[in-house]
Amino acid sequence: MLNRRSFLTANLAAILEWERLRAATGTPLLTRGIVLVPQDLTLKDWPERAKRAGLTTIGIHHPESPQAIRDWVRTETGQGFLASCERLGLAVEYELHAMKELLPRDLFQKSPEFFRSDEKGDRTPDANCCVRSERALELIAENAVALARELRPTTGRHFFWSDDGRPWCSCAHCKGLSPSEQALMVENRILRALRGIDPKASLAHLAYANTLTPPKQVRPDSGVFLEYAPIRRRYDMPYEKQVGPDHLDAFSALEANLGAFPTDTAQVLEYWLDVSRFSGWKRPAVRLPWRPDVLKADVATYGDRGIRHITSFAVYVDADYQALHGEPDFIAEYGTILAAYSPKT
Repeated sequence: MLNRRSFLTANLAAILEWERLRAATGTPLLTRGIVLVPQDLTLKDWPERAKRAGLTTIGIHHPESPQAIRDWVRTETGQGFLASCERLGLAVEYELHAMKELLPRDLFQKSPEFFRSDEKGDRTPDANCCVRSERALELIAENAVALARELRPTTGRHFFWSDDGRPWCSCAHCKGLSPSEQALMVENRILRALRGIDPKASLAHLAYANTLTPPKQVRPDSGVFLEYAPIRRRYDMPYEKQVGPDHLDAFSALEANLGAFPTDTAQVLEYWLDVSRFSGWKRPAVRLPWRPDVLKADVATYGDRGIRHITSFAVYVDADYQALHGEPDFIAEYGTILAAYSPKT
């Protein structure tokens, strides 16, 4: 297992190179990214496509299991992907719903107090944790450090998300805290542990689904950055026009979150290219309803508010998609639009 010194040494050169490449691009957007699952890499030249499109970063995702990504990274395919990204100067990050592995569910029988209470007051291991359990937070942080040692983002940015849209704790001590506040308490604790092996580590707060409402009673530690993911918004019209109660994940949620987190480190995690979402997360994949006009408007909306990190899921853009629908030419157009963004003067 790597110690703190060797962990820093292993990451420093990659982080410095990433910063150099970002500074050399000449575009205000520091992260121009894509988020994929390993299956998507059946489209064998994904790193080359990303590089040609002018993207800076590929995030690797799994909807349920960090262990699946650990296993994949150890394979010849995973190692080949990482080597290609290094050769091409692409950053690699890992965006994961990690809670079930940070706090293993099999601890419930021995330590039910680690886990959330439902609305009836019963402890359950079905999701997340009880943020008032000091030992639960310690274990989550310890396991996050172990995961970070193995899945090392080349940017120093970590993404250890809570269970996907699942409830948080309703015990007497936690029920006065919103889901985003409980998530932030966990994130602050994880970041402090990560800083023990990497003083420059940062950690995402995922504003998504039940955590889209920003925290008020809990403040982010320095180094916790906003990752804003409006999964329920519409994609047939610009996001800035989605205001009022008739719109899910309305635009006002972005402005509210930017009031709670630093803008300069904030990242947007969008779904413009997410074929899995448009397919209802079922195969066979539908053709992407590609709207470059909406993308261009949205990039200006985000960028003009000072956001400099923009990425999108592109799940199901794989060999099967290519066979069904032909070349995914929207990858290049996506990169071109991001690279062309210029803030209002």
